[in-house]
Amino acid sequence: MVSGTGPAVPHPLPGAVGLSHLTAYPWEAADGVRGGSPHLHLVCTEAYVVTGGRGAVQTLSPDGYRDIPLEPGSVAWFTPGTVHRMVPRGDLRVTVLMQNSGLPEAGDAVFTFPPEVLADPEAYAAAAALPPGIGPETEAAARRRRDLAVEGCLPLREALLAGDDGPLVRFQRAAAGLVRDRVPVWRELWRAGALAAAERTGAQLDALAAGDPAHLDAASAWQAAPTRLGGYGMCGRRDEYTLPGTTLPRRPPGTSSAV
Repeated sequence: MVSGTGPAVPHPLPGAVGLSHLTAYPWEAADGVRGGSPHLHLVCTEAYVVTGGRGAVQTLSPDGYRDIPLEPGSVAWFTPGTVHRMVPRGDLRVTVLMQNSGLPEAGDAVFTFPPEVLADPEAYAAAAALPPGIGPETEAAARRRRDLAVEGCLPLREALLAGDDGPLVRFQRAAAGLVRDRVPVWRELWRAGALAAAERTGAQLDALAAGDPAHLDAASAWQAAPTRLGGYGMCGRRDEYTLPGTTLPRRPPGTSSAV
């Protein structure tokens, strides 16, 4: 819940970033590794701020495969096009900061499903969707989705380790094609969120330079608590916030089902 003494509509977080808390999935995958569903973002940089436990984030990018250690106090971030997979080694909990709040919830994320699934938007949507709620049926579907993403990711990693980035690049191109028709919606979310935040700063600088700091008259403070606990995200169970710029629940490309 959001409250404050200022206007009825709360102010977005700094820089119009998205915020959630994430606990990594404990399920073991086909390669014997516990963790989340490998995926990439098309236009958003994501950051993990580790608040408890230890683990790693495994990444695939054209410059190779990395296994980045995560421990309390560490921060890791990855730019658009980087496949990432959250791996707990014991308990692991992170606070996730997401660029361009609202875009990831609107589909700026693509799972590393096998090529034949990526080539069929309807098949992709069916594989990415989860039933509503947080019960056993949803958990089973989230685990199947994770396993399918790992199935598609492992050949990409093997090729990278062998010095061949071709399969990864082909996956990136297929992911871009899958979400292309969503760009007009994303552009409007970006204009109303991250771009508007930057433009407000520009206007405030202009006002200060002109000796007219009237915007300070609207100063206020806000607070928020999670509005959804334990949802099934891509890499783990998510505690989410309903804040300006976000659109809940998260939706994958081509589907209207909550994920």
